[in-house]
Amino acid sequence: MQNKELKFIEIIKNTLSNSSYLGDDCAYLADLNCCVSADTLVEGVHFNFDFITPYILAKKALKVNISDVLASGAKPLYATICLSGKLDENFISEFYRGIDECALEFGIKIIGGDLTGGEKINISICIIGDTKGFNISSRKNAKEGYILALCGNFGASARGLKMLLEDKKAQNDFTRAHLEPVLQTECAQKIALGAKEPYAMTDSSDGLVNALEWFKKESGTGFELYYDKIPKLKGTKYSEVLFGGEDYSLVCALSKDDFKRIGCSSLIPVGQVIKEKKILIDNIEIEEIRNKDIYKGEEFLHFD
Repeated sequence: MQNKELKFIEIIKNTLSNSSYLGDDCAYLADLNCCVSADTLVEGVHFNFDFITPYILAKKALKVNISDVLASGAKPLYATICLSGKLDENFISEFYRGIDECALEFGIKIIGGDLTGGEKINISICIIGDTKGFNISSRKNAKEGYILALCGNFGASARGLKMLLEDKKAQNDFTRAHLEPVLQTECAQKIALGAKEPYAMTDSSDGLVNALEWFKKESGTGFELYYDKIPKLKGTKYSEVLFGGEDYSLVCALSKDDFKRIGCSSLIPVGQVIKEKKILIDNIEIEEIRNKDIYKGEEFLHFD
């Protein structure tokens, strides 16, 4: 897991008088029938204008937040957008053209935000989702014997980013996966509406292994899965599949009955939840994999 980010989160939890809402993609406010999430994208960390336009960036930025709501089992409704950096009229026009197109696609209303100057472009979005009638997920709900299932491809975005860094004009399935991610809306909503038992679901924004480590930390369980079963595009490298970020695919732990009941053809079983607090891929512990040269430098990090 991202050690520096995890340490920061632990400091925050230990400092706040009430940290009970922290630990999932979204904060679930049961008394208000809603969930709330916020994300920030920073120029030079999450995006590079050498190969992304303000229009495409806007759509991706909003999708990043929509993905969190979907992965919580809720329906995205409203968003606020805060922009800072060296803004000009052309950037604002193209950025909000992308925001409007994406908002219309997902039925979201933009209800406010803020604009301010700065050295680099920063995008902070707060999104609110409707939870009424949905079974909301939690990372705490991965239980021994549950099926570990995935929806969407893994590692494609990481491969696409490498290609764009080598050739900013590259256009293929991998670069499209990085610049214009496809969200697993239908599958997420089928799970939220069909699951009868508590379940865990998150997106793979920070990578598959990172998602499993969050489940392990919050649920106190472990996982065994098989690499060949993980959905991926042909040509994606082993390390990218396990550790590459920004795919926004779904990672789920569901009871066997719920998995059968939901019946989503795009939800692929790849393993199961186990009692031991370990992550085993083809019976090899993840730390052993991390120590191999094939891993080094692949994990998605928000902090260097």
